[in-house]
Amino acid sequence: MLPTPRRPGVNATPAAGAVFTTVLTRGPLSRPELARLTGLSPAAVTKAVKPILEAGYLEEVPQEERTAVGAGRPAHPLMIRPEREFFAGIKVTGTELIGVVTDLRAGIRTAARQPIERPADVAHVVSAIAGLAREMLVGYADRTQCLGLSISGDVDSSTGTVRYTPFLGWRDIDLGALVQRATGLTVTVENDVKALTVAEHWFGEGVGADNFALATVGAGIGCGLVVNGRLVAGGYGVAGELGHIPVDRNGPDCHCGGRGCVEAIASERAIVAKARAVTGEPALDMAGAVDRAHAHDPALRAVFAEAGHAIGLGIAALVNLTGPERVVVSGEGVAAYDLFEEHLRAAFGAQVFGAASACPLVVRPLPFEEWARGAAAVSIQRLFAT
Repeated sequence: MLPTPRRPGVNATPAAGAVFTTVLTRGPLSRPELARLTGLSPAAVTKAVKPILEAGYLEEVPQEERTAVGAGRPAHPLMIRPEREFFAGIKVTGTELIGVVTDLRAGIRTAARQPIERPADVAHVVSAIAGLAREMLVGYADRTQCLGLSISGDVDSSTGTVRYTPFLGWRDIDLGALVQRATGLTVTVENDVKALTVAEHWFGEGVGADNFALATVGAGIGCGLVVNGRLVAGGYGVAGELGHIPVDRNGPDCHCGGRGCVEAIASERAIVAKARAVTGEPALDMAGAVDRAHAHDPALRAVFAEAGHAIGLGIAALVNLTGPERVVVSGEGVAAYDLFEEHLRAAFGAQVFGAASACPLVVRPLPFEEWARGAAAVSIQRLFAT
């Protein structure tokens, strides 16, 4: 099992974790406000704050900034010191590495990309990750101890093991340990959609929501779930697999072994395959299919309508089961969102139950650097994990 990051002088108690994460995601906050938001007693807040303050992760808002924070607030609000520590994050895709360095508030300080040569064997990818990390950390290395990795597929985040990733064809790879040895950094490994969900929950659309979901549309159909304030992995680490909800018993076979899954109908690969079939053009790619659908080709518009219908049914099932306060829809596939939005929302509205129909669907295009930021955010989250 990979070690959880710990820092000298910081006692990672549940109270300290609650205080740290509340200031991180909702600060600056006074001690009385922290007590109200965390449910801790004022004495417990004071005890929890002391070591975090002494270790330099928190500071009191300077006198000249207090007026801007809000007139009439109690004295000495606390805020994060973002430059106290930096975090590297790398998203691993089938063709390239996308990396960032962030501060403690997940603000991106630098970013870089590096292609992955084929075939993408494990040793080559590990070496490329280490090289990209070294490149990005010039000027940050003395205050960077953690590297987060995110990758698609079935990931055991507790051990850093990639059990299966379809785009690289890996099975049972101890990626965390391999990269840790190659870099000397404390490494976390998480499914890429779950990592993006962490970033959105702590620093994006999900701030303040105890129940939140993020669905991604693109090369695959993914989903991350936050329930009662925590990212949900489930007993087998694959909770929230929106892409593998069956929505058409007569639909195409899915790579997972199932049939009629959302991903088998609405992933980029599935859309391209169906577009080629209906046009009889084996060289047609996604960009061409989108362009022709925008030009009102009825056969291709029907392909995107079918994809939107499948995604809408899948999100409705997700909302019915978990009850998120909002759902963010992202991923590279949202570039074609206008082609399937009507059908997605219609299917969602028809299938969602009762009051859950009020759950907003927020479309949020996010570049891959934001996914790499998610990998860094997982390391930040683990900083005060208990």
